[in-house]
Amino acid sequence: MHFFYDNRRLLAGVLLSAALLSGCAPKNNSQGSDQSSADVSTSENNPGGDVSQPDGSSVTANGSASLPEDGSQQAAYDFSKPCPESPAVDNSYFADAAFIGDSRTEGLMLYSGIGEVDKYTSIGISIFKLESKKAITIDGVDYTLVEALAQKQYNKVYICLGVNELGYFNDQGFYDSYCQVIDDIKASQPNAVIYIQNLIPLNEDTIAARGGSEYLTNEHLRVYNELTQKVAQEKQVVYLDLYSAFVGEDGQLPADASTDGVHLSGAYYKAWLEYLKTHTVSYETLYPEGGAAE
Repeated sequence: MHFFYDNRRLLAGVLLSAALLSGCAPKNNSQGSDQSSADVSTSENNPGGDVSQPDGSSVTANGSASLPEDGSQQAAYDFSKPCPESPAVDNSYFADAAFIGDSRTEGLMLYSGIGEVDKYTSIGISIFKLESKKAITIDGVDYTLVEALAQKQYNKVYICLGVNELGYFNDQGFYDSYCQVIDDIKASQPNAVIYIQNLIPLNEDTIAARGGSEYLTNEHLRVYNELTQKVAQEKQVVYLDLYSAFVGEDGQLPADASTDGVHLSGAYYKAWLEYLKTHTVSYETLYPEGGAAE
């Protein structure tokens, strides 16, 4: 799915609405920054009832897939592939969701119009420091983002990390750390659908024009996307292909999507949210036997 080529009408609607809609303030579970990082500072409700699917299954009002009416077994979810497009959900879908990430995720929370959603973000955070950096204070106690997440139960957990890690040049460490984080999230959130969001591309021309770091490249970013897809397959969690939705014909983030080449403009944060709302899957579809694979 490409917002900019295959689905131009969707993006046009999002861009048009950007002038009319303002972002809602989310719950603030973020704190602190990492000065060694690569970060640059800067649906409508479905009506009641089920929607029939070609295989005889149905999709409930919140977009979750259910079993066919005849009780037959659905095909197993393919964790090796990106999540397929699904009927759009509304913002209420994220009421029991948590978002983990860096300043890009912080921007999604602030400017997409998602509403009040629990976020565990820290500017400049990396997958390498996610379980060591005390980035959040709750009731006077300092926690890492993963520790803070464990203080509450969620039905969905979204994670998006990797831009700040590009300067480390430690691909194996990135993969190993991501696997460990997913294991720990699954342990603390046993009933949650975990969504790994791959990395939205960069605009290297804009980064260079602003004197940004030379290691912020789409070539290395694509390596990380391949690794996170491997993590999703191995750990049996959902993989969201944001890269393909946002990449332009020149292999970069469109120039008008970002003023610094890294962080998105408001309209494109709204497009990110629209992608999330049309790529959902139920826990029952992922794990029909009733438990997530280790």
